[in-house]
Amino acid sequence: MAHSRFAPDRGLTTRMLVTMFLIGLLYVVFAGVLVVLLRGSWPLILIIAAGVFIVQFWFSDRIASFGMGAREVTPEQAPRLHGAVDRLCALADMPKPRVALADTDVPNAFATGRSPNRAVLCATTGLMRRLEPEELEGVLAHELSHVAHRDVAVITIASFLGVVAGVVTRVGLWGGLRRAGGRDSNTAILMIIVPLVSAVVYVISFLLTRLLSRYRELSADRAAALLTGRPSALASALTKVTGQMARIPTEDLRRVEPFNAFFFAPAISSRESLYNLLSTHPTLERRLERLGRISAELGR
Repeated sequence: MAHSRFAPDRGLTTRMLVTMFLIGLLYVVFAGVLVVLLRGSWPLILIIAAGVFIVQFWFSDRIASFGMGAREVTPEQAPRLHGAVDRLCALADMPKPRVALADTDVPNAFATGRSPNRAVLCATTGLMRRLEPEELEGVLAHELSHVAHRDVAVITIASFLGVVAGVVTRVGLWGGLRRAGGRDSNTAILMIIVPLVSAVVYVISFLLTRLLSRYRELSADRAAALLTGRPSALASALTKVTGQMARIPTEDLRRVEPFNAFFFAPAISSRESLYNLLSTHPTLERRLERLGRISAELGR
């Protein structure tokens, strides 16, 4: 964990290490299987895999900002947002990230970047319009804790490895089929085995990422509540943001849905939400129950 006054979470650290080890091992095995199956395609496979990984890791902040249509703003352009971030960074004793604003009515916020010194903290205009100052600080503290815990970089890498698996499979299969001429029995076998292996890799990495994602949200809620000393404000913001999702047009929610793993609250209508093995966030009830317990502990 980066040096800061955010409460450390050994459970989160352990889960991040285990998740990255398992996904990394899975990725190595997957690449090895493709090398064996596709033989002559292995140089292209390794180049594509390494290239996509490096781009995602080094430019994750820019990719996320571009995808959300976010723009960096100065203190003069967004004084309320910068003021809240300044106060929280001073309180947490951590570097101030770049501050961005996304022009969308979906009330949310996210943080991204490979390290605290390269982080970007983004809030939407919909969030800024709806929250009171204490609620906004609770949400921003939640996002800053992701940066301090470094789980932003971990979840970025973990969630992208499944995508890499798909890309590498397509490239390798295309190259292998071209050399085989698409006529012998080996080609038919490859057309069955390679997509099957890719699907297994994707499903396993997807489930591991979801498990980590749900835990890190609870950890960020706890760290933010303890730092600000106002778990009730964070609970109020969480309730308000989640409740407002039902009023957002479905088209707008679908547009930002790829960022759900990074959002403060999932951009999905509560009446459509099925919190189960596939969800990126814990249920609203569970998060509120945890915050209620923290509030009681602080009261004592």
